[in-house]
Amino acid sequence: MERDKWLFEISPKNNLFDLNLKEVWQYRDLLILFVKRDVVTLYKQTILGPLWYLIQPLFTSVIFTLVFNNIAGISTGDVPPFLFNLAGVTIWNYFKECLTATSDTFKKNEAIFGKVYFPRVIMPMSIVVSNLLKFGIQIFIFICFYIYYALTGYEIMPNMYILFFPLLIIAMGMMGLGLGMIISSMVTKYRDLTFLVAFGVQLLMYLSAVMYPLDLMREKLINVEEGTDYSWVVDFNPIAHLIELGRYMLLNDGNYSVFGITYTAIFTIVIFFLGLLIFNKTEKTFIDTI
Repeated sequence: MERDKWLFEISPKNNLFDLNLKEVWQYRDLLILFVKRDVVTLYKQTILGPLWYLIQPLFTSVIFTLVFNNIAGISTGDVPPFLFNLAGVTIWNYFKECLTATSDTFKKNEAIFGKVYFPRVIMPMSIVVSNLLKFGIQIFIFICFYIYYALTGYEIMPNMYILFFPLLIIAMGMMGLGLGMIISSMVTKYRDLTFLVAFGVQLLMYLSAVMYPLDLMREKLINVEEGTDYSWVVDFNPIAHLIELGRYMLLNDGNYSVFGITYTAIFTIVIFFLGLLIFNKTEKTFIDTI
């Protein structure tokens, strides 16, 4: 009797490093389906719909400009404050959305995970891809304001490092995905982390030089008279380096360091693969603990 031939065979994972990326590729159609679901359903049944993609960064940039530049008097050099803040907010939003949306993957999808088999890592990957589409819309708005300010007399222009801007976005996505998968795996046991993420992300934004230059922030954290130096808060914050580097590419304003780029690249790769390993380990047992 001829043995039945199956297209796919589902077998338990034998070790922690059994990521099986080939299987993820086989389920690419499901990945595309999840991306369409995330994009279409997010603002479904809302009055303004996709306009929220634009309203959030624009209003945030206006508030930052009023508070930090007009009231607090923080200088952005030759760059218009609104454009300076819009660049930081646009880059930050992509990281934030990737992190917060993937951080509750297991908890949010426990019903579907418990009934149907597919590579679980597809779910957080779809979130990163769908947020990439939102980021594309927001960077288009940034380019529109960029052209407006250039035509009204501001001497702004990107530098040659703009060619590496896609790598910066990939790094933001990998870091958000890696941290999100680690937190999602821990949320299956410690639900308090859900509240900590929402609170911590807000604090991280203020420590990541989104609305002020990195050098200014580092300068304010050093107090010579009292002999205190908290500049390590930004020196060892990889998000701050990525945002400063992104603004340097887009606006030719700000400073970057070889240490900052090297440290951020190593941190991103380590946190991404660490997130994959922890997520891979948790998916085998999460249904018993969640």
